[in-house]
Amino acid sequence: MTYENILIDVSDDFVGTLMLNRPDNMNTFNTPMANELNQALLDLDADDHVRVILLKGAGKAFSAGIDINEFFGKTSLEYREWIERMERPFITISRMKKPVIAQVHGIAVANGAGLVAAADLAIASTNAKMGLTAINVGLNCVGPVVAVRRSVGRKKALELLLYGNLIKSEEALKMGLLNRVVPEDELDAEALQWAKTLAKKSPIAVQLSKKAYYEAEDFDYHRAFDYMNEVFARLCTAEDAEEGIKAFLEKRNPVWKQR
Repeated sequence: MTYENILIDVSDDFVGTLMLNRPDNMNTFNTPMANELNQALLDLDADDHVRVILLKGAGKAFSAGIDINEFFGKTSLEYREWIERMERPFITISRMKKPVIAQVHGIAVANGAGLVAAADLAIASTNAKMGLTAINVGLNCVGPVVAVRRSVGRKKALELLLYGNLIKSEEALKMGLLNRVVPEDELDAEALQWAKTLAKKSPIAVQLSKKAYYEAEDFDYHRAFDYMNEVFARLCTAEDAEEGIKAFLEKRNPVWKQR
C-alpha cells in the first residue's frame, strides 16, 4: 500500500519504523492518517522482516490529537463512526502479534496521548509533555482514557481526563505512562537501540507473551494463572525454546528459527 501520511522503514535488525507524517499539522489525526496508520500497523505485523515496531512522529510533535478541521457538521451516527476510526489503531495494537514501542517527543495530547498509552512500551525525551486535553475545548478524551487508565489507575486517569493538564515526561514516567525518559538529543538512538534489543529475542516467545498478557489482563487471579501456564506449556514445545536453552548451555548466541 502507498501511504501519504505515514512513512515506513524496515531495517536489517528486524525493526519496522512507522512515522506519523503530518508535521505541518502537528501529526494530528484526520481520516486519511487514521486509516493509513491502522493499515500500516497491520502491514508491519504481517511482515516477516519485522519483529518490533517503533512508532514516532515527524516534526516538532509526536501527535497533537485529532484535527479539529474535521469536527463540524456531522450527525450523531457520523460522529460515532468518526471517533471510532480515530481510535481504531489503539485496538489494533492490542491485537497485533508484534510489540509496538512509542517514541515520544514534543507533545502527545488527546488522541496522541491515547496512542502512546495504547502502545505496548513507550520511551520519551525529557522535554516531552502529555495530556488528555480535550476537556479544555468542551469535549473529552473518554476514548484515550481507556488505554491511559490501564497504565495509571482510576484516580490519576480521572485527574488527567477532567482537568486536561499537560504533564511533563518525568511525571508521566512516575505515573506509568512511560517506561523510559532520555535526553532529547539521545532519543532517536536510545529508542532504536531499545527496539533492536527486543528484536533479538525469540520472536515466538515475544509474540506469545504479548498475546497472553492482553488475553489474561482482565481474568481473575486463578484463571490468569491457568491460562498463562497453558501458554507456557505451548511455548515449551516450540523449536525456539529448545534452541534458546541449548545456546545458553553452549555459551553462544541463539539462532531463532520461528517468526
